[in-house]
Amino acid sequence: MSTILQVRQIRKAFEHNPVLRDVSLELDEGQVLVVVGPSGCGKSTLLRCINGLEQIDGGEILLRGEVISGRRKNLHLVRQKIGMVFQSYDLFPHMRVMDNLMLGPVKALGKPKEQAREEALRMLARVGLADKAGVYPRTLSGGQRQRVALVRAMLMQPEILLLDEITAALDPEMVSEVLNVVLDLARDGMTMVIVTHEMRFAEAVADQVVFLEDGCVVERNPPEIFFHRPETDRAKHFLQSFDYAPRKRAAPPDTNTGEIQCAP
Repeated sequence: MSTILQVRQIRKAFEHNPVLRDVSLELDEGQVLVVVGPSGCGKSTLLRCINGLEQIDGGEILLRGEVISGRRKNLHLVRQKIGMVFQSYDLFPHMRVMDNLMLGPVKALGKPKEQAREEALRMLARVGLADKAGVYPRTLSGGQRQRVALVRAMLMQPEILLLDEITAALDPEMVSEVLNVVLDLARDGMTMVIVTHEMRFAEAVADQVVFLEDGCVVERNPPEIFFHRPETDRAKHFLQSFDYAPRKRAAPPDTNTGEIQCAP
């Protein structure tokens, strides 16, 4: 697999308050990287920096070897390659579902309307919403709106998809319908960076897990190591706060890449 995204020692502060401190990570094509950590540790800011919604204060971000951080010209082209879905859906309330979905492919990608419509209908059917194309977002449940937001992002054909706590605003019974769509995308080889507090989901979908605290990478490991024999006390305490009891399993090969970028 080839490396598609490189984040090299990026720093970000708001009003002299450090939020990200020399954070580095790499993402291979087709890989799912899950970022976990306590509230306020910098997870969402990390995604917003990768997408260009926040300007970094230091370091660099590369997409397929090309530096994309610090760019203001043609930033919209970067965002086409790095799609992002937020917890708040961000659908246009005055537009029907189909119009929401067609807007980007037609306006930004220049696709013919009929082609954009066919692709949107196909994706809606895939997430179980084929009958909702003609309705307004306000008539949908939270889980349905989030699935529409995922479809909208995928229709832009991004190289990387960033998901920022996309189930945080949902009732518990709606969470699984959204997470199942993401699992399906992962099985299809979609490259993703996911911020989540759903630990069981994180274990199921991740190829690598990054644990952030105080803006630093504290631990980075495959899920079978992070969730079942974490290397740092901070990660162990974090998992215990979720009542996450590691299940006993055979010890996997010792291929961990755990490393602390900031001193404990």
